[in-house]
Amino acid sequence: MIQFYTPDIISSLALSASDSQHCVRVLRHREGDEIEVIDGSGGSHRCVIIEANPHRCQVEILSSRKVEKPWNGEFVLAVAPTKLMDRMEWMVEKAVEIGVDRIVPVLCHNSERRVIKTERLIKTAISAMKQSLKATLPVIDELTPFDTFVRSCETDERFIAYCDADTPRILLPRLHRPGASATVLIGPEGDFSPAEVSLALQCGFRAVTLGDCRLRTETAAIVSLASLHTVNQISDNS
Repeated sequence: MIQFYTPDIISSLALSASDSQHCVRVLRHREGDEIEVIDGSGGSHRCVIIEANPHRCQVEILSSRKVEKPWNGEFVLAVAPTKLMDRMEWMVEKAVEIGVDRIVPVLCHNSERRVIKTERLIKTAISAMKQSLKATLPVIDELTPFDTFVRSCETDERFIAYCDADTPRILLPRLHRPGASATVLIGPEGDFSPAEVSLALQCGFRAVTLGDCRLRTETAAIVSLASLHTVNQISDNS
């Protein structure tokens, strides 16, 4: 099933410009064809095309339904942008496919990339949302200073994945409570500075490990998110 994305579909009754072109010119849909349109806020709308215009494909909504997330709580992934932007985009794509509510690019002391184009990440997230048949678009924040983020984070659980073996850490899945809202902090290639770790711990974060292997930033982000989902799924099926 192919999903189209238009956030204002209820009021506009027309696909976005990019999806209009994809729907009419690429997929060759015509008047009378039925399509599925998601709004990014959890709504999925069964529509019929009434004007197959490649610039503004107009539709009539036949029915609407709420698509619930397949996980409980809220998962926030706060991660230092990778040096290469394509790795960051890959991470966003896979995180959205797995399931995430919010992604926060965090500016750390050791960050090699200090500027990002958030709009590129949002486009990647939209594509991944449609491909994985979800209807809710995760929030993607602008690049946020580390101190600002950790002081404002309010999820039930807060974790910081840290590589220093001298810091007492616990395997992430052992700490996550099924259904609880959780934030995981993932550092840059040079890891968090000792001052950043200290501040995070003071702000209620718990130091965790993702296993014995050394992981790239983007890999660590995906492993942490998958760990949270695995704990929830095991609990649901037990």
